[in-house]
Parts: sequence; C-alpha cells; structure tokens
Amino acid sequence: MDPFNLKSALLAKHAQHVVLIHFPIALFLAGTGFDIAARWMRQSANRTTMMAAARINIIAAAVFVLPTILSGVLAWQWALQGAPLKGLVELHLILGTAAGSLICLTAWLHFRQGTISHRYLLSLEVFTAAILGLAAHIGGFLSGVNLA
Repeated sequence: MDPFNLKSALLAKHAQHVVLIHFPIALFLAGTGFDIAARWMRQSANRTTMMAAARINIIAAAVFVLPTILSGVLAWQWALQGAPLKGLVELHLILGTAAGSLICLTAWLHFRQGTISHRYLLSLEVFTAAILGLAAHIGGFLSGVNLA
C-alpha cells in the first residue's frame, strides 16, 4: 500500500480504528496528567483550572470510546471475516473493552463532581491508564508497529 495514496489509506480494512484510537488514549492520558498536576498546585485558582482541564479531557475521551470500539469490531469483521477471536486479538478486545468501560466510568464520576474522593478518582485514573497502555501495546503488535 502506498502511504501517499489517500484513497487506499482511508479505505483500508482497519485504517479507521488505527486513526480513531489515538483520540481517547491521548485525551485520557492528558486528563490524568492534568489531574496529577492539580494535586501539586498550591493556588486554588490554578488547581481549579487544572481540575477543569482534566475533567474536559476525560469526558472528551469518553465521547471517542464508542466510535473507537465500534471501529475495532468493524476491523475484526473486515480483516478477519468475523473469525472466532483467539490469542492476542482476543486479549486486545478484552483489554480495550475494559479500558473503554473504565474511561466511561471515570468520565461519569468526573461529570458527577463530588460523588467520590479525589484520591480514589486519581487511583481509578492511574489504573485505567495502565489497562489502556496494555491494550494499546498489544494493539501495536497486532498492527505490526511493535514488531522487532
């Protein structure tokens, strides 16, 4: 496939998933970073701003979860003709779905400010980031990016 041929790049059987996945990953990790930085802020105004940035990024990540998971399922149907999943593909689906669910849970808790302690919310964010990173790492092997 020619990387400069726009038509072949956009119509590849898994291209949409590979493009979409970067949005929830980047937004969630940025939101978690803002939340961690907010814990070190001394001034209340700066802390409030960082927490608002974290909330916005994490909620935006949750918005991208559904299209990303949907594009992954479509990539499985197109690329593997719906064959039963096994091995790394199955693990990637499980971890990706778990990460997407955790992102949505975290976004919901951010949306409902004050329902959970900030310490527990930050712990959930770090746990979600670890699951997300593992799912992304396995996805890299499936796409051929992580092959050495």
